[in-house]
Amino acid sequence: MPPSVLRLALFLALTVVVATGSDANLRAQAGARERTLFVTALDPRGEPVEGLTPNDFVVTEDGRRREILRVSRAVEAMDIAVLVDNSAAADRAISSLRDGLKGFVGALGTDHQIAIIGLADRPTILQDYTSSRSQLENATSRLFSMNQSGMTLLDAIVEVSGGLRRREATRAVVVPVITTGVEFTNRNARDVIRTMLQAGVSLHAIVVGILDFTSIEDRERALLLDQGTRDTGGQFATLLTESALIPGLQKLARQLSSQYKVVYGRPDSLVPPDKTEVSSSRPGVAMRGTPARGQTGA
Repeated sequence: MPPSVLRLALFLALTVVVATGSDANLRAQAGARERTLFVTALDPRGEPVEGLTPNDFVVTEDGRRREILRVSRAVEAMDIAVLVDNSAAADRAISSLRDGLKGFVGALGTDHQIAIIGLADRPTILQDYTSSRSQLENATSRLFSMNQSGMTLLDAIVEVSGGLRRREATRAVVVPVITTGVEFTNRNARDVIRTMLQAGVSLHAIVVGILDFTSIEDRERALLLDQGTRDTGGQFATLLTESALIPGLQKLARQLSSQYKVVYGRPDSLVPPDKTEVSSSRPGVAMRGTPARGQTGA
């Protein structure tokens, strides 16, 4: 074989080897660097925004923008812990709470595992995780306020987050539905938020009335609901009357049912970020996201 032909053959062989190895490395890197967020996208009225594309999402890690790889409708099942205020302060709201929770459960359907936990005096399981609509509706029908009792919201969130951490659902949600009655928990809000972040849960809170800041417990609860919902990718709704609970819980069910699954790329050599944020390039669309649970190197 002439030397020039031999050199060409060797060149082509090396090119094939390099290209094949490069493609394999790129595929391996792409799989390793993909991260997933479950994102709620809302219009100014708090209603879900449909039909968004990858160009509508902006994901940053510690201020550095990341490439959006894929966007789809989130269909993964959720574990949802509903924390219900059944303390003495909730007496006037009990009827609306029952009806609102029944509508919430019905709107979510039977694809998700839902638990109902009472907050009076100490966190109490009223219905363990189940997809049975009838069992959940029976639990809400048995909801009554307890005389001379206060709430234990922060304790309940810590206990529920620990339980959710041991479960395997890709999405985990904690939904407090409370009044502004007395809070008995003596915990630091930032510690509770850290527990939620470690468990990979999102906090979506509904409060009837205006939160008080008189006592230390009141201030810690208010900080938890405000910062905790933001840090975990959830929502915080304040309702002025008990009658607003029914449409408020219906709206929350629509928000949870309409989440997007956003897959983005992260450079392999990057140290796990301290802060991941999602926003929209489309005017008038507000976004919050929660990382998918079970991701390695998150």
